[in-house]
Amino acid sequence: MAEVWFYLRQFFDLEAYQLTLDQFLQAGGWVMQIIVLLCLLLFSLLAERYWFCFRGYREFYQHRKAELSGRYSKADHSAPCLLMIRKDPLLRSFLCDLRLALNERLGMIRSLIALCPLLGLLGTVSGMIQVFDVLAVSGTGNPRLMAAGIASATLPTLAGMAVSVTGLLLYSYLKSWSDRKQQQLNSHLLQDLQG
Repeated sequence: MAEVWFYLRQFFDLEAYQLTLDQFLQAGGWVMQIIVLLCLLLFSLLAERYWFCFRGYREFYQHRKAELSGRYSKADHSAPCLLMIRKDPLLRSFLCDLRLALNERLGMIRSLIALCPLLGLLGTVSGMIQVFDVLAVSGTGNPRLMAAGIASATLPTLAGMAVSVTGLLLYSYLKSWSDRKQQQLNSHLLQDLQG
């Protein structure tokens, strides 16, 4: 049992993880800090959109549908049809609000996903400049001096690509969900208002 406890303490040693993370950020140079900030922004936007996908959209739709149902239950004419949706400004406004809510922040998420690998390449260029500066001063005789520049050149690219690929996988589900909901809007609205 003592051995298990020993390994568990080593596995959950937060100070060691903090030291490793600090070393990773320092080795990546100044660009790595920008990538981390963009990563935090990107994943907070993705988390908000996933919350909207699984909970917020349903509440938003039900609230707006209740407003419309009250209006059409009191009206003289029959339940709305597809032609009425196209002509009625309140229904068009409802559909427009839903489409805007579905697409909200997706453009910013897409831009952040595209920006992360570009920042990684910026880190590569700045790291290679450090390597060439070391080569200009000391020549090719000291590989240890060049190692920091090479690490500074490769780590931001790795981080930018990892953030971008992960964000792209999460974004693709959100985008397909949003497109699917937009295609279903007219038919679901007719069913909900007629039923």
